[in-house]
Amino acid sequence: MTKRRKITLSVVMIAPLLVLTYVAFNGWHLIPQPFITYGGKGSMADTSVAGSQYRQYCAGCHGNDMKTFVNHEWKFGKTRSAVFKAIKYGYPVTGMPAYDVTFSDKETYNLTDYLLKGIAVTAAAPVEATKGPGVFQTDLLKIKIDTVARAGKIPWCVGFLPDGDLLVTERGGDLYRIGMDRKLQKISGVPQVMAKGQGGLFDILPHPDFSSNQLVYISYSKAESGNTGKSTTAVMRAKLEGTALSEQRDIFVARPYRNTEHHYGGRMLFDKNGYLFISVGERGNENKSSQSISNDLGKIHRIKEDGSIPEDNPFVSTKEASPSIFSYGHRNPQGLSVHPVTGAVWENEHGPMGGDEINLIVAGKNYGWPEITYGINYNGTPVTDKTSLPGMEQPLHFWVPSIAPSGLAFVQGDKYKGWEGNVLSGSLKFRWLSRCKTDGNIVSAEESMLKEIGRMRDVRVSPDGYIYVTVEDPGYVLKLLPVYE
Repeated sequence: MTKRRKITLSVVMIAPLLVLTYVAFNGWHLIPQPFITYGGKGSMADTSVAGSQYRQYCAGCHGNDMKTFVNHEWKFGKTRSAVFKAIKYGYPVTGMPAYDVTFSDKETYNLTDYLLKGIAVTAAAPVEATKGPGVFQTDLLKIKIDTVARAGKIPWCVGFLPDGDLLVTERGGDLYRIGMDRKLQKISGVPQVMAKGQGGLFDILPHPDFSSNQLVYISYSKAESGNTGKSTTAVMRAKLEGTALSEQRDIFVARPYRNTEHHYGGRMLFDKNGYLFISVGERGNENKSSQSISNDLGKIHRIKEDGSIPEDNPFVSTKEASPSIFSYGHRNPQGLSVHPVTGAVWENEHGPMGGDEINLIVAGKNYGWPEITYGINYNGTPVTDKTSLPGMEQPLHFWVPSIAPSGLAFVQGDKYKGWEGNVLSGSLKFRWLSRCKTDGNIVSAEESMLKEIGRMRDVRVSPDGYIYVTVEDPGYVLKLLPVYE
């Protein structure tokens, strides 16, 4: 065989293998596609690889429709290379994890292009003018949506005044009063917030005896003095008269301050004994925070209405402990509510990717984070191989995949037939309302309702028994009205 024939035969044998290798590397496309882009907005109907990856790894924080990105502060840049770098290496200060162990560079570029295309499509879409009227069919009831008010971008919570007025916080730093005419009146004297990342103005809670003392409690992200760039979760008490706050005083400031911009917690409630409970997230420093009672992070705290410490708090006599701690081992508690029958405090909190929880809060108990969890890290690596350990509490209910719960409320009264005593959690990720049927301390069933209504930030039950929710971007306060035919 001649030398030329040998070379020709080798090329003929090798060529198909080279073509197959090229096509596989190119995503099984024959035409060169170094950076594949995908249409759509990350909707549930998108079956592309990048779309699936976005829903699995990104939607829990940013939502399926990418609306949170439209007016996002791109502090590290919005160019293709900057977004690629953010996905690959992450930014721990903002809570953005690194996905270098999860995606290849090719996958990261594909996800980058998918993200930038989705943001452009979402930004060009018309803004919804209203969230209602509309009717949703649930398992037991029809629910009509009554749009109470448009309230900025992220209405974080709603509170109820004895005269029927509503108070609404907007995470950017504004507090509003909504009267019977449903017009927003801006309230002066709110605390200065550090509105970065997940920081801002959080909960608003009127004192149980507001009619006689006009006191309200406001949780917020407080900047450390000296322009250090650090912040923490704080609670201010003030007097509200009309649309003005006065006599402002911080009665709780979590220690230490951190330079991270996420996991503040910030929920509050008064229990049936008049104690104020406050949730504080671990600020992304779980290995140094949640399991140590020498700091305030990753905890549920209990104080008196004036900020002093109850004498029977579980760690009040422990030398190294923060005396306001009521329970510990939490990640990012985003809902607190009092059981209407037992008076016990229930809480929900964000897990990582999977492992969101509903917990019954008991004095002195350890709820496990990060030693035990039903979730994994956002990049797909394990947090731990344990879901239980001696001395650590199990959740009453947990979600896999995560729903990103926000707000927690028990249905009370007879307005919603068949829902009595059920516990409600909003979902930031899936844009719905979760209704959990309870039997004592057992969650026996769950229904996902009001699907695609919006990223639900808060759910509360008013003194007269109606359910109110807030949704994000654009922000609305909504009232849920049962329809009986």
